[in-house]
Amino acid sequence: MKFIKSAREPEIKSDRAYYFIFSDNDILVVPDSKESLDQASIPCVPEKTVSRLGLEGVRFFGRYNDIDCYCARIRPENLSGYYRLINLRTLYGRVDADFWSISGYARQIHDWNLNFRFCGRCGKKTEVLPTEHARVCRDCRLTSYPRISPAIITAVVKDDRILLARGVNFPDKKMFSVLAGFVSPGETLEECVRREIYEESGIRLKNIRYFKSQSWPFPDSLMIGFTADYDSGSLLIDESEILEAGWFTKDSLPMIPGKYSLAGELIDWFVNRHR
Repeated sequence: MKFIKSAREPEIKSDRAYYFIFSDNDILVVPDSKESLDQASIPCVPEKTVSRLGLEGVRFFGRYNDIDCYCARIRPENLSGYYRLINLRTLYGRVDADFWSISGYARQIHDWNLNFRFCGRCGKKTEVLPTEHARVCRDCRLTSYPRISPAIITAVVKDDRILLARGVNFPDKKMFSVLAGFVSPGETLEECVRREIYEESGIRLKNIRYFKSQSWPFPDSLMIGFTADYDSGSLLIDESEILEAGWFTKDSLPMIPGKYSLAGELIDWFVNRHR
């Protein structure tokens, strides 16, 4: 991928630019077909073409194949022509893999740019630094950078079964996934794994092992994946977080996340391990 991150807007702009434009949890795309949204692209257009869309919070964040990239917000009522808004989660598979990755980064820069327009300490308006992604309060000098929220996600295995659950906040209520949770202040990642799994399921763990990590822009997470073995306990779910949980073999899996997500990779690891 020839994407170079940068906060410093070039003196000489490219003739056309990629615009990663968001509206709440949606991203603007150009469908490849009038009849279907199965394939789409991120708009790459001259600046004058997007000026009529009334974009807000436009921010340069890098270059892809020597073409400038910007993120911005659009109000749905300003949508026009052949542009469409689709949920960012559903973008995977509809655009080139590079653009799926860049879209996630663009969303995080976009959220920071809009969410920190005012100082969290004194309430005064902040200004953008031209050399890095940072907003600074000229009054009290508090500097705000793009926020990253670390969260653990864990495949818990008991013999030939994996622990999966349906979360209260899952967009698709039929979906099951491995358990996850945010890291608390003063907590190590391993401590977070033990605490989150026990709080949500009543299960105690052993043999906690690092798997891999993934940037997850929903909205600003860094997902740190682990695998672990069942040690003790019976399922007792936290009903404020979990709708249903259970142990599943590789041949009895319910609806699960796609392999593009770290959750999907962890479940795929379990399936391959038990072939």
